[in-house]
Amino acid sequence: MMPTPHRPYRRTSYALPNAPLSFAQRIPTPDGAELATFVYGNLGAAAPVLALHGNGGSHATFAAVIDRLVAADLAVVAFDSRAQGQSTRGTATLTYERMAADAIAVLDHLGIKKVHVLGYSDGGIEALLLARDAADRVASLVASGANLTPEGVVDEWNTAASAQAGRKWAAFMEDGALPNTIDPTLLPSASLASLDAELLQLMVDEPHIDAASLGSIACPTCVVVGENDCITQEETNAIVSSIPGARLVVLPGVGHSTPRQAPDSLACMVLTNILLAAGKE
Repeated sequence: MMPTPHRPYRRTSYALPNAPLSFAQRIPTPDGAELATFVYGNLGAAAPVLALHGNGGSHATFAAVIDRLVAADLAVVAFDSRAQGQSTRGTATLTYERMAADAIAVLDHLGIKKVHVLGYSDGGIEALLLARDAADRVASLVASGANLTPEGVVDEWNTAASAQAGRKWAAFMEDGALPNTIDPTLLPSASLASLDAELLQLMVDEPHIDAASLGSIACPTCVVVGENDCITQEETNAIVSSIPGARLVVLPGVGHSTPRQAPDSLACMVLTNILLAAGKE
């Protein structure tokens, strides 16, 4: 009897934003990845918002937030991170630094000099890296559910075991030993299971960000967690205390999925940051 199929953890489908779409293209990278990139609203002279989603998701995670920001006359740039959503993987090693560099590549392709960054979960990690390492491109920062180390997350999903299950399923499918009663096209492919396992393993192994290194971040910053978030309080406090002037917002009754559970709050934080950034100019 064949084993129970590995269920890819990342294939939840979210509705796209309702806001008007002005750009939707695949942006190529030097290592062969194609980044599915979307611009909602119209780019103008003002800095747009850059939305960075979490592990295994897509930019549609931010659908409700994007709708609210575009309704406030802002443009939003949102792309599916490599190996996720409608973006391809490419050949580069998957790291948070690589994905932050992808964000810069997207901005360069669009000719955008500066953005207000909204990052959630893994996207929050990338947002911190952007604000630290590309300060001239970041006008303000909202980082929700970000962590600096793998130990900063209460692992509610047994991520390492899930990654191992994906690798085992990939190996099983590659062996080609299915009975003739099983149609393999109805099951997760080896390549899909391997990719899921690789993304999960990223959360097991990374990030490793020195909290002190965030002290160079000078833009208006809001650090967000849900009251019931899987990010430890110690990890959140380390981020907030390391960034000069950072504001902490704890969303009552909310878990890790802040874009889905509290889109109005996230949109409000972005708008507040934009006003604070304007006051610094």
